[in-house]
Amino acid sequence: MVKISFDIDDSAPSAPTVNSEPVRLSDAAAARIETILAGKDAGTHLRISVKGGGCNGFSYAFDLTQNKNPDDMDVTNPNYPTLTVWVPEPSLILMQGSTIDFEETLAASQFVVKNPNAKSQCGCGSSFGV
Repeated sequence: MVKISFDIDDSAPSAPTVNSEPVRLSDAAAARIETILAGKDAGTHLRISVKGGGCNGFSYAFDLTQNKNPDDMDVTNPNYPTLTVWVPEPSLILMQGSTIDFEETLAASQFVVKNPNAKSQCGCGSSFGV
């Protein structure tokens, strides 16, 4: 026989804390995306999503597209008012509170997702686990 018990908090529920900016786009990332899109057809956007796979369970996908999916959410940067990046709503669950940045070092120039939900990350930063 298995006994299951639940601790129920009967105090008044508090309002959930909702980040008004679920994913933030840094100035460096916005500038680099604008540079990339400058040579593309009008209406081309960057879509950033989370896919299953990679050495830690999930990986980020960066795709250029002109077709907005019904579940794509707009991510903007107030300093770049004409730029919009799309993130599919299911990916927002794993990216909530993340900052998309662009870093240039001697070793690499790359987009970096600083994700507070990632409990582990591979050495190159392209995959993460929650």
